[in-house]
Amino acid sequence: MIELILHIIEIFLWILLATSGAYILFFALVSILWKKPVSPLSIYLEGQIRALREPRQYTFLVLYPAYNEDRVIINSVQTFLGQYYPYKGFHVAVISDHMQPETNQQLAQFPITLLQPVFEKSSKAKAMQYALQQIQGDYDYVVILDADNVVESDFLARLNDVCNKGYEAIQCHRCAKNSNNDIAVLDGVSEEINNTIFRKAHNRVGLSSALIGSGMCFRFKWFKENVYKLSTAGEDRELEALLLRQKIHIHYEPDIHVYDEKVSNKDNFQKQRLRWMTAQIQSLFSLLPYVPKALLDGNIDYIDKTLQQALIPRSMLIVLTFTLAVVVTLISREWCIKWWLLFLFICLSLYVSTPKQLRSHSVFGKILSIPSLVWKMILNILKIDRKNTDFIHTTHDHEEPKVGK
Repeated sequence: MIELILHIIEIFLWILLATSGAYILFFALVSILWKKPVSPLSIYLEGQIRALREPRQYTFLVLYPAYNEDRVIINSVQTFLGQYYPYKGFHVAVISDHMQPETNQQLAQFPITLLQPVFEKSSKAKAMQYALQQIQGDYDYVVILDADNVVESDFLARLNDVCNKGYEAIQCHRCAKNSNNDIAVLDGVSEEINNTIFRKAHNRVGLSSALIGSGMCFRFKWFKENVYKLSTAGEDRELEALLLRQKIHIHYEPDIHVYDEKVSNKDNFQKQRLRWMTAQIQSLFSLLPYVPKALLDGNIDYIDKTLQQALIPRSMLIVLTFTLAVVVTLISREWCIKWWLLFLFICLSLYVSTPKQLRSHSVFGKILSIPSLVWKMILNILKIDRKNTDFIHTTHDHEEPKVGK
């Protein structure tokens, strides 16, 4: 009787983990095997349409929500102002929240709009809402960047080309700008795996890309109408839900890079993952009530997004699968085969999803850091409060490079 109960529990756990593993494996294989079919006729017609329609030069409002970001914001803004794009074609606004007077004085010297709200409880959503209330004028698109984000000088020019294709929501390729220790390297690799599975592969099969929280671009009119609906610290997931409920496709642009600082210590890693896990749970519960309507409307994008929020985080998935494979092996060699196969497929999925330039011995040698990081993530589960909307800030530890060096 005891053996039967254990077997039922073991099968239930395997199905639970295998569901997340199968999702990741499918999109990992899509990223290398699926090439979206394009007919010669469609290429010809697209070329004719572009020839008839003269490319526009769009105007961009660039928002930097900056909470206690004194160390990085000056360099980020100064770098961005070096864009090879018409001066009247973009405007930068920094929402300075709890930053030092000295920082604000430096920012005030730049040709930007400096906003200094005072929030009882700070959040990125509140910062963006405040900016839209204060900034006058009309724009074609709004770009959201984090205070530590650095972009190349042709960022807006290349983004303008993508906007000319008619996309209303665009996620740029966010990638690591630092690799100063094992945690930063693993965080950067994790981001690239996300880019492969949840962005590139999704777009290849016609599904929307996931948003990241920065390096995002939206139609200004749409954003202004919807930004006031944001209420949690997971504003990117809320934006996704709003877009997908309105059946607006999210395009991923892999060739436009936004360099983002990766976390460099375990405390910041834990804070970051706690924020992400809390946002994931909040997003799942907010998405579920609309699933029946999405099924009736055939809104596959929305259903897929709901499934994403139910997935087990990858690092937890791989450690839990390996641990349970070892435990089940000690109980029964017959039961353990499916566990080791699942572990093998998960490893294969993550390897395939990792860009070739990151598949080095030095990178995979850092996986010894994963168990302790996963343990911190498991401890985070006890701290998750899905009703909590407080913003959890992570500080920056990497030394910021000087502009022009």
